[in-house]
Amino acid sequence: MRTKQQYIKGLSKLKRNLYFDGELIDRTDERQMDTLNTIGITFDEAAKPENEGLCTAISHLTGEKINRYTHIHHSVEDLHRKQDMTRLLCGKAGGCIERCMGIDGTNAVYNVSYEADRSNKGATEYHKNFKKWLTRFQKEDLVGCCAQTDVKGDRMLRPAEQPNPGAYVHIKERLSDGIVVSGCKLHISEASVADEVLCIPTRALRPEDKDYAVAFAIPSDWEGLKQVVTIHNLREREYYKRGFVPGQTDSYMIFDDCFVPWERVFLAGEYQHGGTLALLFALFHRHSYSGCKPAIGDLVLGAAALAAEVNNVHKAPHVREALAELIMTIELGYAAGYTASDLGKAEVYMPGVGFVPYGPGSFIPNSIYCNVGRCLSGEAVYREQEILCAISGGVTATFPHEKDFKNPAVGDLLMKYTRRSPNMSTEDQAQFWRYLGDFLCSATGGILNVGNYHGGGSPVMEQIAITTQYDIDSRKKLVKYIAGMSGGDRDALSRKIVKPAKASAKAAKAPAKKATAKKTAAKKK
Repeated sequence: MRTKQQYIKGLSKLKRNLYFDGELIDRTDERQMDTLNTIGITFDEAAKPENEGLCTAISHLTGEKINRYTHIHHSVEDLHRKQDMTRLLCGKAGGCIERCMGIDGTNAVYNVSYEADRSNKGATEYHKNFKKWLTRFQKEDLVGCCAQTDVKGDRMLRPAEQPNPGAYVHIKERLSDGIVVSGCKLHISEASVADEVLCIPTRALRPEDKDYAVAFAIPSDWEGLKQVVTIHNLREREYYKRGFVPGQTDSYMIFDDCFVPWERVFLAGEYQHGGTLALLFALFHRHSYSGCKPAIGDLVLGAAALAAEVNNVHKAPHVREALAELIMTIELGYAAGYTASDLGKAEVYMPGVGFVPYGPGSFIPNSIYCNVGRCLSGEAVYREQEILCAISGGVTATFPHEKDFKNPAVGDLLMKYTRRSPNMSTEDQAQFWRYLGDFLCSATGGILNVGNYHGGGSPVMEQIAITTQYDIDSRKKLVKYIAGMSGGDRDALSRKIVKPAKASAKAAKAPAKKATAKKTAAKKK
């Protein structure tokens, strides 16, 4: 596994293809250092002995210890640990840890490449190609991003109907040694500081959209790839430093007649699998949100509680109610993700069919609970900001700049009039208002709210997934029976609930039978 320093050194060797604010910049440009320090946490924490079980794993490909951010989930425990690792590290970063896209993308492609080969009856070697790529990804402890969202052009037209074919990334040409792709992906988090780019489809596809069913991986400085980067940094402070300075970037990724060799291609025209890959990445990423969003909720809760203490209103009933609301949202989101982990299987939900075995045996979190947790968390973003605003008051928006506190003419007076709570130092109160100003009122804070709302799929997308995958019919049949209507079935729902319990009971009896057999054998002896 790498260190943070080795990661940054590796980025410094990549070719320049990042465009920012009219400039061509290096990946280690000073303006990207806050983001590099954020991702650096994933290396630093994985090196700590106390985090070994949480932040590292054993590769199923090599048997070596690897960073969990490069791991393929093979058990319920793997899913639980990914969620808990995400919550821990996002908390330490004070926001997004910036490395989830890689683990979520690799787990999605790992399954879909296998199924594409299976449906092609061995005519393709997508999964073999991917495992070779993944082995290197794990051994070198690389940072990956996942380029999924296309610019989409006219939202009322499907990919093949677009007047601009590049509205969706697509195969422009097939060659004997690879493919040529063209198009643009946008909102791609951490792309400017990633070692590798995984590119996948963004939606369900039809036969006429087959050229858009493409998945591949390329180094982030690959020929034909240009990134137009947005860097989200907080205002730099000169005197009153933050404990940690988080950073984020995202990119418009322009694939300008970009050649990809076949060994780096994992899907090329299999439209039936394009939509599944899009949904599966979204599913894994929504599962990551069940760790990320509770971590951000922890920060919101802590900030709300401190705002109440600074204002000396922490014992007021309305504050208690607000804090309880925040806690319920945080832990319901986490609980949904935990349940999604606990019900994880090597299965995927297929519309009109239900859950079916899928992939080579790796574990996929339960779709319903991933979507429920993400939707609850996403819809709560601006309500949480409203609670913070209500408890803190207007001072977050009007708190003076730090240099005014260093001005001899007004500095002492500002400190005098900053003091509110008798139980906290004035210096700490001032530092808190600076932090909350970052969180509530800065340009970066506003951008992060939009990201927290839409990232991993907007709530409307989760609502579609929930209502199309949830078994509403069995609930209707149960109500029909109770109401005395025709078509009722009192067991419609109980059959779904009792079956797993019976299976568990059989499993529980098995060890008991073995124990009885051992006792009998011992008596005979």
